Amino acid sequence: MHIVFALVVVAAFGLFAWNAWRLILELRMGRLDDSRWSDVGARLGNLLSIGIFQKKIFRDSVAGPMHAAIFWGFCVLTAGTIEFLVAGVFPSFSFAKVLPGVLYRFYTINQDVWGALVLLAVSFALFRRITKRVKRLMGAETHPNDPLLILSWIGALMITMFGDQAMAMVANPEPGIGLLRPISAVIAALSSVVVSPSAALTLERLFWVSHGLLVLSFLNYLPYSKHLHVVVSLPNVYLSNTSGPGQVGVMSAMDLEGDLEVFGAKDVEQLSWKSLLDGFACTECGRCTSVCPANITGKPLSPRKIMVNVRERLEEKSAAAGIGLIGRSAGGTAVTTAGATTARALLDTYITEDELWACTSCRACVTECPVSIDQLSVINELRRNLVLGESRFPEEILPAFESMEQKGSPWAFDPADRAKWADGMDIPTMAELHGRGEKPDVLYWVGCMGSFDDRAKKTTVAFAKIMKAAGVRFAILAQEEKCHGDPARRMGNEYLYQMLAKDAVGVLNTYAVTKVVTACPHCFHQMGNEFPQWGGHFDVIHHSTFIEELLAAGKVPLRADLHEPVSKFTYHDSCYLGRYNEVYDAPREALKRALPVMELVEMPRSRDRGMCCGAGGGRMFMEEHVAEGGKRINAERAEEALATGATTIAVACPFCMTMLADSVKARDADVTVLDIAEVVAGRLAV
Repeated sequence: MHIVFALVVVAAFGLFAWNAWRLILELRMGRLDDSRWSDVGARLGNLLSIGIFQKKIFRDSVAGPMHAAIFWGFCVLTAGTIEFLVAGVFPSFSFAKVLPGVLYRFYTINQDVWGALVLLAVSFALFRRITKRVKRLMGAETHPNDPLLILSWIGALMITMFGDQAMAMVANPEPGIGLLRPISAVIAALSSVVVSPSAALTLERLFWVSHGLLVLSFLNYLPYSKHLHVVVSLPNVYLSNTSGPGQVGVMSAMDLEGDLEVFGAKDVEQLSWKSLLDGFACTECGRCTSVCPANITGKPLSPRKIMVNVRERLEEKSAAAGIGLIGRSAGGTAVTTAGATTARALLDTYITEDELWACTSCRACVTECPVSIDQLSVINELRRNLVLGESRFPEEILPAFESMEQKGSPWAFDPADRAKWADGMDIPTMAELHGRGEKPDVLYWVGCMGSFDDRAKKTTVAFAKIMKAAGVRFAILAQEEKCHGDPARRMGNEYLYQMLAKDAVGVLNTYAVTKVVTACPHCFHQMGNEFPQWGGHFDVIHHSTFIEELLAAGKVPLRADLHEPVSKFTYHDSCYLGRYNEVYDAPREALKRALPVMELVEMPRSRDRGMCCGAGGGRMFMEEHVAEGGKRINAERAEEALATGATTIAVACPFCMTMLADSVKARDADVTVLDIAEVVAGRLAV
């Protein structure tokens, strides 16, 4: 028996190794990405918090604990599985021979306890799958029966494990065994009433064989299942973007001077191997799509579909190349010839341009994914190919491209008017100070919206007044400031972006700028996190943080109004300030310090769950096409803000200001939309 079992084990692990190697060959079809091996400390932190302790999975209060129990149970029970397999080959083996008595008792008790917890969690999951129609799972899974099969399989593993242990206790009772495996002992006690020792011995052999076959077959089914994430989720989390400064949401730099055959990505070969691994890690849970602002409002984009499409196309191409898993369906497609496969591509065949242009780059999908999949990186690379490789983009963004190239801003304003907002305010320019041999404490990067948009200019003036009142020595670039190109990069025009970004870095380095403050989260992210790609290393601070620091230090003179009525505020989190840079508290603290009698009412979707305004990812410069039964993204967010009953909506981004103010105005609501700076400036004592 043990010799046969040993041969089965060797064959099973050999097949698994063969399949694992084929999966590695599929990953090697993607382009190199050497950045995944740096920041070991941060990656280990992600592995522990997100991978082991399941931090993200608990964002779902119902399914989270259930999945965590199954995962942790598997981690604990893996030790028991190892003991089971080794003992199957070498009958005399037991952890009791290598572990101290106390540790062995702890191990055996945990095997029973976690086995029971997993069985309970699996039972709940099956019940929920069968009886409850979870919206994020409905009609979108490519393997709708796979979860039922996997859950049933896990349940069978637990049942056969308990059956094996309980029948062994009935067949060969041992003193004190119940203290080692209490749950198995209870099952044994109940079974002994109807099962004789001889019958128990037969049943124990049956359960033992069944459990072994279930373990080994489960191992080899995973590579063919969307539950491959059981194996690859932890490596995927470790290799994901680290959460340190300058890492989250940073787009990769294209080597435009190199010999590029394809700009961006048209097919899976041009995606990084990490994006392909993301496809393997996706379990189609739908958490990403359930928070996507485009999908919520009826647009064609589904982040889950993006990752499923990556996996399907990879399966199709690997099958045609002869390196895919034997017998695996190539993503459900019927393509069998290399010629037919070549005629297809990830872009257009699987993913349409309408899906790509619907994205607001808000990173809600990335934030929500429990295994740290980066859907946005795929979208960005495909957009680059549309724009640079095929000149396909919405016609309304062409003027923005032309204006950025010719005028230095996304709008066709006269560059000479960039500093008109500062007329009469006695604000020095960097050129003026440089000519006098002086240097300011901080450079105020105004941004294109703050320089030209009439509504945003009110924020610009308000922030300048706060800094002057606080005695901050600052300067502006005036006409020397141009768009840094972030909108172009997010819309796929890397050529234009690099031209503008390098120019901006050159200007800042000419003046030896070290500290920059800006009221635009997009400028904040770009200059602080992506400029280092071009030699621009600056201490960049968002104006909400800067204001909060000034208020905390008592440097901003505020009115001491008595008997002031309570103001009811709600605050909208900017995606590029929040999810991209984790700035959540500073804007709220600034409001509280400026308005001691204020009541801050949070929207249901706030902080890292905040709903996008709809302007990111270049959407500010595109028409939003509303399907029947859908709505505008800014309408969805404005309705949520108005539902709080707040009289003022506070923002910390000029893009958010425009989107929310427009939607509030369209509803004739008696609600004011103000930037953080405007709120504080309104309370200045001077």
